Amino acid sequence: MKIERALLSVSDKTGLVEFAQGLHDQGIELLSTGGTAKSIRDAGLPVTDVSDYTGFPELFGGRVKTLHPKVHGGLLFRRDDETHRTQAKANDIPPIDLVVVNLYKFEETVAQEGVTLSQAIEKIDIGGPAMLRASAKNYNSVTVVVDPADYDKVLGEIKENGETQLKTREQLAIKVFQRTAAYDTAISTYLAPDEGKSEALEIKSPLYAQLRYGDNPHQETRLYGNFGDYFEQLQGKDLSYTNVLDIEGAADLISEFRRPTVAILKHTNPCGVGSDDSGIRAAWDKAFETDRQAPFGGVIVCNRPLDEALARVISEIFTDVIIAPDFESDARAILQKKKNLRLIRMAPEYANVQANPVVRSAPGGFMVMDKDVRALGLGDIEDKVVTKRPPTTDEIEAMKFAWRVVKHVRSNAIVFANSDRTLGIGAGQMSRIDSSRIAVWKAKEAGLSLKGSVVASDGLYPFADGLIAAAEAGATAAIQPGGSIRDKEVIAAADERDIAMVMTGHRHFLH
Repeated sequence: MKIERALLSVSDKTGLVEFAQGLHDQGIELLSTGGTAKSIRDAGLPVTDVSDYTGFPELFGGRVKTLHPKVHGGLLFRRDDETHRTQAKANDIPPIDLVVVNLYKFEETVAQEGVTLSQAIEKIDIGGPAMLRASAKNYNSVTVVVDPADYDKVLGEIKENGETQLKTREQLAIKVFQRTAAYDTAISTYLAPDEGKSEALEIKSPLYAQLRYGDNPHQETRLYGNFGDYFEQLQGKDLSYTNVLDIEGAADLISEFRRPTVAILKHTNPCGVGSDDSGIRAAWDKAFETDRQAPFGGVIVCNRPLDEALARVISEIFTDVIIAPDFESDARAILQKKKNLRLIRMAPEYANVQANPVVRSAPGGFMVMDKDVRALGLGDIEDKVVTKRPPTTDEIEAMKFAWRVVKHVRSNAIVFANSDRTLGIGAGQMSRIDSSRIAVWKAKEAGLSLKGSVVASDGLYPFADGLIAAAEAGATAAIQPGGSIRDKEVIAAADERDIAMVMTGHRHFLH
């Protein structure tokens, strides 16, 4: 079972040359195709082109390269079957013991803006999945690698034993079938998106990590997919189920803002959000003042690299997770002293998947929902004024800020804010008036005045009482979806109190 011959044909060339060098050092013959062969050859390593190996040229612009009995026979024949061995020898089909293949980048191609159907079709891999499936089917004898992350493990076992362990080959084969299934699903979804909405839902995703626990320590939890492509954990305890939810909620919230912004969350609810053009240190002060208790055991997220100045402040309090696009070296040095603190680097590529559908379990199945990505109704806000007094320029800016925050607060949600900071937040109550009372109380507890503030409501005001409570607290402007049968009463209450009000026509419930 000693590995003597390997076939390498990869789209992602991460770690390819190093892996090929390691195989060559173990005396393994290298076969390859196209650009992969060129990369190996350019590194000074001996490699045989598959076309020379099979005696059959590449055809049709590379569409046919490895679809040949000498390739698939070498992968599929059973080494423990005498008849198979005899047929392989009679037909000059040597065994291929190791296959390294990753597929054309179909998903990345169709995610690009403006991609055409013909461009997408050219990224549908044929030979790659065929070789992967053939090798995985025969994992008893063939080692198959679809993920560059497995190079070190495979090479380590070869160096130690001349071959890989059966358990390793089995795990790699499972990974192959998971990958090819996801690949085929991506293709079918792209080619027939509308039909797919009414057809059966198939969820196939590789295991990413065993999480620390679920909502509670007695609930075992696993995370599937490619979470690590978008969030890199730099330090701290293993993530739990609630950590992952918090990270997603924080990332979605901070993505609403372009100015330097810091947000603090607890149980996925924003507790304070602040923006400041001078930087995230000043933005932190505004976010923190909204609720000085929330950061303890909470989540902090910012949309600029976290610097030493902010790290020193945060290090004085107990925080569970900190998320940033990067962490400056001085900041890392300070935060590393807290070994349990989870530092998460958020990749800019998260914006590419942020709009992915929301999938939730339901009794007997699943629900799939379009994600609520954009804060709707802000583009022509001046045209949506329903009161006698239009909002001032400052009030409009405050409305936009509050509206971007309130859509990330669990419904019923109320947010008091000005143009660069939250002042009071009420979340998740059974009635909107209760959320408003909590928001006012939180602002009072923080010592913040609501005089001249703007109030945002994620859903319509069913009665005028919520708006009246906001006005009595000091709000001078309001932004809400509208659509209540009592809208006229609410507008009249606003006019009586000289409140400027906008009805966006869009609600942003979050359950």
